[in-house]
Amino acid sequence: MDEITNRPDKSDEHDGVINNLTLRLRLIARLMMDRRVNPLLKLLPIGALLYLVIPDAILGPVDDALIIWLGFHFFVELCPQEIVDEHMLALTATIDGSFNDDVDIEEIKVKPESLE
Repeated sequence: MDEITNRPDKSDEHDGVINNLTLRLRLIARLMMDRRVNPLLKLLPIGALLYLVIPDAILGPVDDALIIWLGFHFFVELCPQEIVDEHMLALTATIDGSFNDDVDIEEIKVKPESLE
């Protein structure tokens, strides 16, 4: 529990819908750039996005969203699991340490004479 706001502490930064969506899109982008993923498999998200430009009058945006979600979902599910895990680990990894606002900027600046 956060002592200041009396709300549950959200230590996991990937809890929200927007965070999950951006994480998923970043994962798909990384998988699309990975040479180990079959090029034919990469046609799934490309085809799903191309479906947006095809005019249709069936259900409007509902079927478009469904096709895009299915294309992206099956793309990640059909990619080799070890490659997905590798990229997911890279996207969710945290760096140990702490952020310090009290750092004196003069201590960080590089003096010109030290560059020689």
